[in-house]
Amino acid sequence: MIDETSGLFVVLEGGEGAGKTTQLGLLEQWLSQSGHRVVRTREPGGTEVGERIRALVLDHGQGEVDPRTEALLFAASRAAHVSQKIRPALNAGAVVLCDRYIDSSLAYQGAGRGLGVDDVAQVNEWATEGLEPDLTVVLDVDPVVSAQRRAARDGGAAGDRIESADVAFHTALREAFLDRATAAPDRYLVLDGTAAVESIHQAVRDQIEPMLGRGGSSP
Repeated sequence: MIDETSGLFVVLEGGEGAGKTTQLGLLEQWLSQSGHRVVRTREPGGTEVGERIRALVLDHGQGEVDPRTEALLFAASRAAHVSQKIRPALNAGAVVLCDRYIDSSLAYQGAGRGLGVDDVAQVNEWATEGLEPDLTVVLDVDPVVSAQRRAARDGGAAGDRIESADVAFHTALREAFLDRATAAPDRYLVLDGTAAVESIHQAVRDQIEPMLGRGGSSP
């Protein structure tokens, strides 16, 4: 086992069908085989209360969920996630791999739902006590391609409340992710989500490898 004095927090972001699940699986396998403690998790969810909130927000048939309520529910799930799972894992020296984090709320609720990125960021800053990823990997895919991938993956079944939104909504999300990455290039890695799976994985490995064992995930 590699001796790590501090954990590493890596997040994968992108639109629906961008390939996050595949890349997270490859990263988890590589890191585990290299002797690192790995905690893989997702948002919304990751804790018991978070998974219940996930069902409330994403599943059809839960009644109306207005944008402001949606944003606050995601922030509540994230607060529990950071407090109960992510921060303890980082303090124990683990590499935390997370499917979505704050950037998804800024994109989906801030840009897509029109609540304003700054307002949503402020709520999430408080919810997470300022915990930022050491690296956020954005898998960039055209929304039309994303929809085709999701339909193929799910056999044509209707997606959840967010997946089933129109192309204009998902285009706004894509732009929001790219804007965030442009504003802080030292903390983001943007990759073409339509590239070969192995080439994407290698690019992420190349970015993460120098970061392992040097500490991060502050405050």
